Amino acid sequence: MAELPDNVSIREVGPRDGLQNEEPIPTDAKVRLLDALSRTGVGRIEAVSFVHPRAIPQMADADEVWRRAAKVDGVRYSALVPNTRGAQRALAAGFTEIEVVVSASDTHNRRNVNRSTDESLDDIAELIDLLHGAGARAEVIVATSFGCPYEGDVDPKRVAGIVDRVVRDGADRVAFGDTTGMGTPRRVRELVTAVRDRNAQVPVLLHFHNTRGTALANMLTAMELGVTEFDASVGGLGGCPYAPGASGNLATEEAVHMLHDMGIDTGIDLDALIGAAELAEEFVGKKLPSGVLRAGPRTRLTPLPG
Repeated sequence: MAELPDNVSIREVGPRDGLQNEEPIPTDAKVRLLDALSRTGVGRIEAVSFVHPRAIPQMADADEVWRRAAKVDGVRYSALVPNTRGAQRALAAGFTEIEVVVSASDTHNRRNVNRSTDESLDDIAELIDLLHGAGARAEVIVATSFGCPYEGDVDPKRVAGIVDRVVRDGADRVAFGDTTGMGTPRRVRELVTAVRDRNAQVPVLLHFHNTRGTALANMLTAMELGVTEFDASVGGLGGCPYAPGASGNLATEEAVHMLHDMGIDTGIDLDALIGAAELAEEFVGKKLPSGVLRAGPRTRLTPLPG
């Protein structure tokens, strides 16, 4: 096995990616969940998205949630935006880390934002300039990087070509979304290799769904390739409204449980994280898919000495 990293950074995406796939919950509940996650030791949180409420009604109160949230020193908060209006709202709210999304699959991109992939890339180039002009950093998330619910397989070279374009346009970071849960260790290896062969200097983050039960295996493969940044969602909340059947992000507590047992530091308090997952389960009113949440304290493993 390749040498694994000593530390892994997790961005918690439950407050945005997780909740946007559930029935809307009260603003108070969103603030309580965001605050609970801020106290777990997680270093990064995707807090809200600034989208039109007709498109994603679950995020209609994004401004109020962010205004009322207790911002914890040392936590980097980010927001997702779909367009210039969303970016302007995020900047006005004080965000300095902002994400934009484009799908590697043209069909998925049209279903998501009613534009072709190339048209979205043109828009993103302008957004990057807007964000940089305001002193913010721009992360481009490439959705359907490992497969599309409409087109099937996605060629890693196509994804690498999208990275070429956004890096040329000034993106500060790139992330790759396994929107459909089609990712496998083979696909992870092929994608990361294809991207790094052409843009080795660009910070990379991976976002796995657990639709087919491969998220942790994919994470381990990515770590063997030197990737140290991942998205995960409290309780396994999430999915994608425009990818039928793509339910369930990698559960943050499952990732932390595995990493800590392997002697890999995340800076996250697992017990505090499980408490936040229990809150999330209460707020959405259903059992969440996290195996760690279902397991009792006696079945949580003690980390091995590093």
